[in-house]
Amino acid sequence: MCWLSVPFSTLRIQRFISKGHRQGASKDMVTLEMARKVIAAAEAKAAAIGQPMNIAVADAGGNLVAHVRMDNAWLGSIDISIKKAKTARFFDFPTGVIGSLSQPGGSLFGIEHSNGGLISFPGGIPLKIGDIVIGGIGVSGSTVENDHIVAEAGLAAL
Repeated sequence: MCWLSVPFSTLRIQRFISKGHRQGASKDMVTLEMARKVIAAAEAKAAAIGQPMNIAVADAGGNLVAHVRMDNAWLGSIDISIKKAKTARFFDFPTGVIGSLSQPGGSLFGIEHSNGGLISFPGGIPLKIGDIVIGGIGVSGSTVENDHIVAEAGLAAL
C-alpha cells in the first residue's frame, strides 16, 4: 500500500502516538486509582453521616472514570451524581456556585439545559492538583448540603 493512500488523519494519529502520547496516566488527569481513592474517602464520609449515596468521578474531559452506588442509595441519584461531576468539570466551579448564577435573572439562567443536561445545585466539585483541574466529583443521595460535604471529603483524598 502506498503511503499516499493512507488518510492524513491516520498519519497524524500515528505521529501523535509515536511521540509518546498514549491513552493512559498523566499528571493532568484522573486515573482509575485516583478515582477509587476519591470515592473511598467520599464513601467513608457518607457512611459516617449514615446516608447511602451515589458518588461519581469524571476526568478532565467530563467523562465518567468511576461510579459507586452505595447499598440502598437512591436509583434516581445515579444520573444526578454523574451529571454533577461532569458539570463541575465543564465549568471548573462547584455546582452550587453555578446554581446561584443560574437563577431567574442570573447571568447563567437556563444553563442546566446545555451540554445534554447539567446539575446546578451543590454536590459537584472540580478535582484539582494545584491549580490544574483534572476532573470532577459528583455526589447525590441526601440533602444538597450533605452531598457537598461528602464531595469535599472525596476532594480532600487527592
